[in-house]
Amino acid sequence: MGNRIEVVAAVIIRHGKVLLSQRPEGTHLAGTWEFPGGKREPGESHEKCLVREIREELGVSIVVGEKITSIFHRYPEQTVLLSFYRCDLVDGEPRPLAVQDCRWVALANLPTLDMPEADRPLVRMLGEAGSRDESAR
Repeated sequence: MGNRIEVVAAVIIRHGKVLLSQRPEGTHLAGTWEFPGGKREPGESHEKCLVREIREELGVSIVVGEKITSIFHRYPEQTVLLSFYRCDLVDGEPRPLAVQDCRWVALANLPTLDMPEADRPLVRMLGEAGSRDESAR
């Protein structure tokens, strides 16, 4: 079955755009775009992990909000339990420190990006929520 890892990821939305980071060369799924975050250390809470990972990867401070969803995904090399949290930036402007790149992407453009399979269900959820928001106006 391979390795099983637990990952937490931040969904940071500002002005209709979501913050994504690009996986660095030499890592699993290098070059793909993903919601920033990382592996939880033993005994570490999801919140502490997210705050640490976002500071290390993007040099910004966040406040962790509610959990959006958890997704269990099996890749050939490893199995991932991915938990997504709504987060807010509180300090700094994101810059790529431990990631290849980072950028703000319009929610409508998410489906066009090369993203890990495990992120796809959340991309669909965000797209549906965006469509509902648009139709409510």
